[in-house]
Amino acid sequence: MLDLLFHREHRIYHMGRNFNESLRTFDWPVPEAETTAWLPVVDIFEEPDVIRLVAELPGVKPADVTISVEGNRLTIKGTKEPVAGKAEKVHRYERTYGAFEREFRLSVSIDSSRIKATHDLGVLTITLPKAETAKLHQIKVEAAPENALLTA
Repeated sequence: MLDLLFHREHRIYHMGRNFNESLRTFDWPVPEAETTAWLPVVDIFEEPDVIRLVAELPGVKPADVTISVEGNRLTIKGTKEPVAGKAEKVHRYERTYGAFEREFRLSVSIDSSRIKATHDLGVLTITLPKAETAKLHQIKVEAAPENALLTA
């Protein structure tokens, strides 16, 4: 299983976002700076031979994403560019853009030479094959031949 490394910035970002959402209930103006940072949501699944990480990256081009593994850390970095176009007056700006980074600590050994990443319709899927040492090996207990204890 993977342990998510929570960053202080991640918690502060969500705290500020929740506060701003509560202000919108009263139609109070909210600073637009909140839209310049974002963190993609990620699901992580463990299967017998692989760890699969699925991240939502709407509007992010595959060329704008980098994935790295160093030791037991997997890092996903990227940038989501704002949609081109200028308007005389913006009434609401809720979509997020800018740089993002997510880091995960791997609690099992991964065969980094066989990692695969695909990007389809805004969904990034990273398949992390477990190293042979990380896979569960069951050892069958065999019965000793009769009188084995007497001959030892």
